[in-house]
Amino acid sequence: MSSHLFSEGPSIKTTTVGSYSQIDWLYALPSEQTVQDATRVVIGLQRDAGIDLPTDGELYRYDISHPDTNGMIEYFISRIGGISTRIGISDAKAFSKKNEMSFRRKPAGVVTEALNEGSLDLVEACTRSSQVAGGPMKFTLTSPYMLARTLLDNHYGSLEALTLAIADVMAEQVSELPCVCVQIDEANVPGSPENAPLAAEAINRILDKVKVEKAVHFCFGNYGGQTIQSGKWKPLLNFLNSLHTDHLVMEFAHRPEADLDVLKEIDTKIKLGIGVIDIKVNHIESPEEIARRIEKADLKAGSDRVAWVHPDCGFWMLKRSIAERKIESLVKGRDLFLGLQ
Repeated sequence: MSSHLFSEGPSIKTTTVGSYSQIDWLYALPSEQTVQDATRVVIGLQRDAGIDLPTDGELYRYDISHPDTNGMIEYFISRIGGISTRIGISDAKAFSKKNEMSFRRKPAGVVTEALNEGSLDLVEACTRSSQVAGGPMKFTLTSPYMLARTLLDNHYGSLEALTLAIADVMAEQVSELPCVCVQIDEANVPGSPENAPLAAEAINRILDKVKVEKAVHFCFGNYGGQTIQSGKWKPLLNFLNSLHTDHLVMEFAHRPEADLDVLKEIDTKIKLGIGVIDIKVNHIESPEEIARRIEKADLKAGSDRVAWVHPDCGFWMLKRSIAERKIESLVKGRDLFLGLQ
């Protein structure tokens, strides 16, 4: 079903990455019903703007206790069995020795025993969104490697074992998700290319169970609007080519233009998704700016390689008025590039 949908319409499709701007009335009066209502609004806003493949906005994952992120880490960690979210002083001290995670004051959780599904129910979460989506939608997952890095491990004894255990828990639930595309989000490995083989193995364990369009999103982090991972795309080339994905969703709008050089070396069996909206600034890109960014990527990648355009990352940090104008420009810029207007 998904391949047929993606073969129709413009040759370059528009999508969003995952999270959407906060809905004030949802957080003023949170309930199961208001989450559904807000999800309906967020998906409708995207469809009204002309987005080809909307996401559900991840509104049910937002955690007001973590204002520097949108709560996606805590959503998964708090539900996977074998992880305690009761963090003591000694846990925080032990976690502080993980220098690569210095931007977090304490772990998202402590692994105390072998992981299991716990209360994680991805089918239920996806179904809740799909019931109000009014058409095809994309469902997002946080990558096992990214989750593992936020944990204090008192059971497995190695990052590899912990990462793969998380992957196995998630892989068991993805084959029946009611959506047309499943996207895995990874924002840590771009700054730690030495762990790319591990991240790829974990991501592929999940992708191999997905029966619809497969996507992997990469960015260099968005923690309170800040880039938290240093590095470039070039060292990740072998990693990108090893993924069992149909398309990539990559950050480029907030990156040096030279990063586009990697596109021509990505395996031609993988479709390219190009970030052309900078979500770390309030500036509203004009359609002309969007079209120029697509043109530069198209020239670097080669004809017909670019299949998707999108924001660099999710919109959770931006005001709705900003996010909505940005996605309107995204569609208009795509149309301008393709000569559809």
